[in-house]
Amino acid sequence: MTTQPRPIYMDHHATTPVDPRVLEAMLPYFSEYFGNASSRTHEFGWRAAEAVEAARAQVAALIGADADEIVFTSGATESNNLAILGAAEANLRRGRHVITCMTEHRAVLDPCRALEQRGWRVTRLPVEADGLLDPARLADAIEAETVLVSVMWANNEIGVIHPIAEIGRLCAQRGCLLHVDASQAAAMLPLDVRAAGVHLLSLSAHKMYGPKGIGALYVRRREPRVRLVPVVHGGGHERGLRSGTLNVPGIVGMGSAAAIARSEGAQVAKQLAALRDRLLAGLRARVPGLQVNGSLEHRLPNNLNVSIEGVEGESLIMGLRSVVAVSSGSACTSGSAEPSHVLAALGISPRLAHSSIRFGLGRGNTQEDVDRVVEGVAQVVARLRAMAPDAPPSAT
Repeated sequence: MTTQPRPIYMDHHATTPVDPRVLEAMLPYFSEYFGNASSRTHEFGWRAAEAVEAARAQVAALIGADADEIVFTSGATESNNLAILGAAEANLRRGRHVITCMTEHRAVLDPCRALEQRGWRVTRLPVEADGLLDPARLADAIEAETVLVSVMWANNEIGVIHPIAEIGRLCAQRGCLLHVDASQAAAMLPLDVRAAGVHLLSLSAHKMYGPKGIGALYVRRREPRVRLVPVVHGGGHERGLRSGTLNVPGIVGMGSAAAIARSEGAQVAKQLAALRDRLLAGLRARVPGLQVNGSLEHRLPNNLNVSIEGVEGESLIMGLRSVVAVSSGSACTSGSAEPSHVLAALGISPRLAHSSIRFGLGRGNTQEDVDRVVEGVAQVVARLRAMAPDAPPSAT
């Protein structure tokens, strides 16, 4: 009896597998060094606290920050909420205006909507056809009452990398805070919060080969010192910004993942860019009517988001389920019947947006994987188009 091979995993924007080295670092803190990091009267607590501080330094080093500027959270969604809601509440005297981008993750758009319900004004800036935010458009939108600008470093659906350093300079000139969701960028790009002028930055461990349920928020402590009002209360952990017993194994895992990303990220990014280009070349050769969504020049090295004319994206994904694990967009909204708000912001029609598919390559993928995926996509597209008379012909 032969067993069906597992599908190739190319949904690394949704989550990544835990690196074995990360798991190894975490294991002792489940059962051997299991103390509460806030227990200051015995060795069990001391060991846990030491591990937390070591991990804090590792995360800080990944983004060019100081260790005392890292606040651990449950993930990037909580970090985004703390940054946006916390900064808003702490700066009420300045004004009640926030700026974000139409292509942001829901973990940014929804907190901004919550602010609107509290009487704040939110400006959602459009992007260019390639998905990039024009800093000149942002400059025109900043007002005297603008408290915060929130723009992601790299988009989770189309992989487009925004000009964060330029945006940071603009925010510094106009005296408003800059929050950046760097969940997708941390494992793929060199990040330096000071050089880029970032005041608040969100991270998620499970997007960089760490465990789920743990994240961090960078909160700048000088030039300027950023103040936040906490959104979770009870115990005063993490300098009072995020109460709750610390997830020591998760924090250790995030620190380990950050250290690996810092030492190996550049080489991994180079390898994944080559695989991504091979995937795109193969699909273009085998699948007519293929359109790349978003800038190819300013893009994460492991991202490819395409629309295929005459093919419904969910049907294609279902047809490929034994070949490759992919998605049609953000894992948080992929179950929605509505077309991607990110693709809509690029001016892509609902019909073409519904035909989109997102490939997120990762460390474990190979050239053989890419070639197998190209073959699988070509076969499924041909089969689906054969059932749709008005679809473009498929290559033979």
